[in-house]
Amino acid sequence: MLRVKTVIALALLDAAGVASAQTTNAIDVDVRGLRNSHGVVNCYLYASADGFPGDLGKAQKRTAAPILGASARCRFDGVAPGVYAIAIVHDERASGKLERNFMGIPTQGVGASNDAAGHFGPPSFASARFTYAGGEKSLVVHVRYLV
Repeated sequence: MLRVKTVIALALLDAAGVASAQTTNAIDVDVRGLRNSHGVVNCYLYASADGFPGDLGKAQKRTAAPILGASARCRFDGVAPGVYAIAIVHDERASGKLERNFMGIPTQGVGASNDAAGHFGPPSFASARFTYAGGEKSLVVHVRYLV
C-alpha cells in the first residue's frame, strides 16, 4: 500500500511540474490596419514612461514580426508581471528606426496599446498602460498613419 501511495504521489508531482512548465509568461500583440505588406512591424514593450513611445532604445523588450496581409503578430516572452505599455512601428523600409518628417511627425504607421492616441504629440504612457498579471495575455493594436 505504501508503494502505491508513493507512485501516486510521484505521478502527481510530475504532472504538476509539467503543468507549470507549460504556463508561460507572454504577451501576444495582434497588430491590425497595416496599409501594405512592405517591411516589418517592430513592437516595443516599455515598463515605465521613460522613453515611451519615441525612444525605442529604452524599451524593455523589442521584437519584429513579418506582415501577413494587413496584420502582424508580435510576441513578448518571459515577461514579469507588472505595468507596461506597447509601442508599434510599421517599419515599411526595414530601417530599424522610427522615421519622421521635418516637423517630427512619424512617416510610418504607429500604434500603442489601448489604441492610445496623442493630442498634438505622441500618446502618453498613462493612456497606453495596462496591467499584466502573468500567464498568456493577448492584445490588439490598430496602426495609424499620420501623414
